[in-house]
Amino acid sequence: MSEVLIQNVTDHQKSVISYYDNTWLDYRALWMNKKDRAIHFGYYDTFSETHAESLNKLNSIMCQKAGVTSSSKVLDAGCGQGGSALWMAEHINVQVTGITLVPHQVEIATREARKRGLSDKVKFYQKDYTVTGFESNSFDIVWACESLCHALDKYSFYQEAFRILKPGGKIIIAEYIRASRETSPENEAILHHWCKGWSMPDLGTWEEHSNKMTVAGFQNISEENITANVKPSLNRLYKMSVRYLTLGKLLYFLKIRNSVKHGNHLASLSQYEALTKKLWYYCLYSAEKPISIQ
Repeated sequence: MSEVLIQNVTDHQKSVISYYDNTWLDYRALWMNKKDRAIHFGYYDTFSETHAESLNKLNSIMCQKAGVTSSSKVLDAGCGQGGSALWMAEHINVQVTGITLVPHQVEIATREARKRGLSDKVKFYQKDYTVTGFESNSFDIVWACESLCHALDKYSFYQEAFRILKPGGKIIIAEYIRASRETSPENEAILHHWCKGWSMPDLGTWEEHSNKMTVAGFQNISEENITANVKPSLNRLYKMSVRYLTLGKLLYFLKIRNSVKHGNHLASLSQYEALTKKLWYYCLYSAEKPISIQ
């Protein structure tokens, strides 16, 4: 059984839950496979990787950047169906706690961990990553792969991550970063359409994220623009979205697909349009909690 600890769910949290409740079949049919359970984009190193290999490669790259080892205690903040957490447990033999707002994701991830004999390594809970309820100084790594985008208050995420990390612990984040706040109304509308369709309140600029991390207490902040490595994965989503657009419109017209599913589909096109206009980029970044707090 999953442990449900979120009380007084907000309208925004309901929106995120509804988004993943309504789109899980699309992800399952078009993106993930039963082994990977990944809903994030893939990382291409040699550019000869298969789709599945690229999904796992992003996990590997994030682990390398964060210094995840078998002795690490990791919090996967926004774990989805447990893809990254299960991968870490299987490949690095690390203890991972996964949290998500979405009850069905907790159930799927927990069932998958049991099937793979990983229940002693991986646990999943329905929790808000801005108010986790975990004890202070509990984790070596806080991991967020394409999940921070859903946070209404991103500073609260950084503040909570800082609290629950052990001294010397790290955050490792893969995320969409807004290129600038200075953009035309037309470009802003494209970004807004994408964000609305994926239940993301807004994208932050790097300066905004960096400032929030610094205020929260983090140091040794490091960022890397990895858009070029993720571009084949972004291309894949765009091509699928175009391929099924006519069918999607028909199913929406016939009320077979609802507004959440249709909005997710159209938002995928807006995401790619925003990318071609260089309104955002894909960033991998990390920061450390000081060993001694002044």
